[in-house]
Amino acid sequence: MIPEHAKKSRKLIPADCSQPLVGQYVCSEPIIDPTTQQPVNCDKNNKAKVNCTLRDGFYCDGQEKNVTTFLQDIDCLYTNGYYFETALLLSIFLGMFGADRFYLGYPAIGLLKLCTFGCFFILQFIDVILIALQVLKPVDNSNYIIRYYGPRLNIVHMDNNSWPLNKSEL
Repeated sequence: MIPEHAKKSRKLIPADCSQPLVGQYVCSEPIIDPTTQQPVNCDKNNKAKVNCTLRDGFYCDGQEKNVTTFLQDIDCLYTNGYYFETALLLSIFLGMFGADRFYLGYPAIGLLKLCTFGCFFILQFIDVILIALQVLKPVDNSNYIIRYYGPRLNIVHMDNNSWPLNKSEL
């Protein structure tokens, strides 16, 4: 317990609320939309906003000293009404007729599969794999609706911000 006189003598530290440092703030859990299984207000840029509060002793720099709350962007997956389970089941059972491609918004390939019986089951087999691996997405490049803790694959990319660890750093 901190005595009351010590609390009053404590200085407040300014924090940049546009890019606060880890440990200076805590964010509330996002509200999950039961329909899309993603945070509410997830936009096409795959970002959603959550309320965050600065920890004791900090305030938002450039604002009044009693302002300690701000909005922070978190990652989410924008969905547009296409269910993963539906696409996969259509591909497995009706893929030779192109039902999966029609469902995902690819009518030309769906018609090709319909006329050639799934390119003699070869294209059906390929589509089952591509949909199961979540490589083949809906035509609008949105993500599938998958349960929040469902079988989602996350592809890990390496770029200039990725650094390999040396054994001495472990």
